[in-house]
Amino acid sequence: MAEAAFATQISAAAQPLLAVQNLEAWYGESHVLHGINFDVRPGEVVTLLGRNGAGKTTTLKAIMGILPKRKGSVTFEGTETIGLPSRAIARAGIAFCPEERGIFSSLSVEENLMLPPQVKPGGMSVEQIFDLFPNLKERLSSQGTKLSGGEQQMLAIGRILRTGAKMLLLDEPTEGLAPVIIQQIGRTIARLKQEGFTIVLVEQNFHFASSVADRHFIVEQGRVIDMIPNEELDANIEKLHGYLGV
Repeated sequence: MAEAAFATQISAAAQPLLAVQNLEAWYGESHVLHGINFDVRPGEVVTLLGRNGAGKTTTLKAIMGILPKRKGSVTFEGTETIGLPSRAIARAGIAFCPEERGIFSSLSVEENLMLPPQVKPGGMSVEQIFDLFPNLKERLSSQGTKLSGGEQQMLAIGRILRTGAKMLLLDEPTEGLAPVIIQQIGRTIARLKQEGFTIVLVEQNFHFASSVADRHFIVEQGRVIDMIPNEELDANIEKLHGYLGV
């Protein structure tokens, strides 16, 4: 798909919850994003797919306002956020779960869960989070250092669910996890979607991505170069393998 035609398709999308247009971002003097365009509809799960270094994680950080140098347009619920600090973007209802998870090793599961403030009404209670992740209830008093990688990922996701955010940015949630835990994370994402959450997912595990997402945006050299609906994956599998180097 030609990039100009793709941008036109994005602009024609009806009432997205999140709309990213011509987003550019830098790490210091390094220009990493060169005009990212994509949108996310309410209640949708979309993935950003691409090779290592394509700009996927940088895109999430730029949306969240973590990178100080960025330009373009990022609108959430119709409001421009590109000039806002990350704390204001969080208060608007977007939450970011980084790949490194950010678990405080000296704090217990309960203390980690209670750490972030509730920025909007409607955040999940601790009981609801335990319903999603029963493992965490069993490890309530365990320190972060005592948790497995899967339990740390559950805790990281559970923690942002307390904030009241309805847009979740998840960076590599299955990285380094055992297959049985990956399946549990997949069920959790499906359940969150049923409950009205909207999710942007950066994921290297293509098979996992195809099991949870509605649409896939292909990122290459700091640009979105294509979009493939999940129901059209089989027809586009060779093209996708070319994009990803599979």
